[in-house]
Amino acid sequence: MTSRTTITAVYPGTFDPITLGHEDLMRRAAGMFERLVLAVAVGHHKKTMFSPEERLAMAQEVAAQCCPQGNVEVIAFEGLLRDFVRTHQGRVVVRGLRTGGDFEYEFQMAGMNRKLMPEVETIFLTPGEHHQYTSSTFVREIATLGGEVSEFVSPGVLARLNERCRKGG
Repeated sequence: MTSRTTITAVYPGTFDPITLGHEDLMRRAAGMFERLVLAVAVGHHKKTMFSPEERLAMAQEVAAQCCPQGNVEVIAFEGLLRDFVRTHQGRVVVRGLRTGGDFEYEFQMAGMNRKLMPEVETIFLTPGEHHQYTSSTFVREIATLGGEVSEFVSPGVLARLNERCRKGG
């Protein structure tokens, strides 16, 4: 008889909005780990376009569509990532890297997280080539200025973005 340890990975972010790049990383991480928790940051230093409830709803919709195996949970979090990861028995933190600039920031964050939770590893995933330059910030800006963003977000997210932009942001 063999025993298998279930590894829980946590993929944190503001997901404002969740993009096809996020979806790509979520799908791949869900294939690597038995359980993936998409941790939607609530009380974050960034000013968000969508409320925490809206971001949770979009992330849940995307997770259900892209990861039908059912091993992805979408949960809001506030406070230190360390506390959230420990509460959910996380062993791995998943972070996405698009550019060298991302690497410097994420490398520093991974170092701090290692000090705060030495039992947890950070892994970096790069998005597929079609999503390498996709960022929520760019998507919000393009949409707000009336540009087309359908190649960067799922149809459900696109509908919410278009509605928000029609209402004036």
